[in-house]
Amino acid sequence: MPVLDNFFKSAFTVDNVIFGFDEADLKVLLIKRNEEPYKDMLGLPGYFVYQNEDLDSAAYRVLMEITGLRHVYLEQVETFGKVDRHPSGRVITVAYFSLVKIDEYNQFQPSSIAEEISWHSVSKLKNLAFDHKDILLACFNRLKRRVRTYPVGFELLPPKFTLTELQHLYEAILEVTLDKRNFRKKILSMNLLVDLKETQEGVAHRPARLYKFDKQKYEAFTANGYNFEL
Repeated sequence: MPVLDNFFKSAFTVDNVIFGFDEADLKVLLIKRNEEPYKDMLGLPGYFVYQNEDLDSAAYRVLMEITGLRHVYLEQVETFGKVDRHPSGRVITVAYFSLVKIDEYNQFQPSSIAEEISWHSVSKLKNLAFDHKDILLACFNRLKRRVRTYPVGFELLPPKFTLTELQHLYEAILEVTLDKRNFRKKILSMNLLVDLKETQEGVAHRPARLYKFDKQKYEAFTANGYNFEL
């Protein structure tokens, strides 16, 4: 049997995948690393867990210390523990993800760990530090599953939006092109939206009608789920 000391030679980290939506583009918040390993590469906002700290507390602390962001809902997704995932030794990480409105989370406070903090298109990402691309993909797949059973637009869209913007959100997450007529028929039949009797202002094209989510019905859908299949 291995001695007990052998089990105390691993470190734990948390990595945060923060999704936002900008017009027709799903984005993720990344940092440009300011320390080794992988200095100057893009990566997720993540760092080590203190010995006297639980995982959820660590996820919130790390996000705040690296980016300055507070009051972001974080949900635990998956644990990543490949032996060679960190070049410095045995490091196990726990991934968290969140959905936020980019307009409300675009003021950052770079730290000694993060030289830069910015939003990046999920569809255009290539290399990331460590195994962060795998972590991002796992959280993206969680989001894909969720969008089929829970209304996620409330977390990602502005308070007032058009049906086209809502369709673009679903298309960006599901990575498909949806039929406009079928999508609108499905969404409107759910009675989840409130027609504001307003239209867009200052647009070059014909102004589209604006909607908002019915908060009570949205919360009911969130609690009970639904089947969004087109």
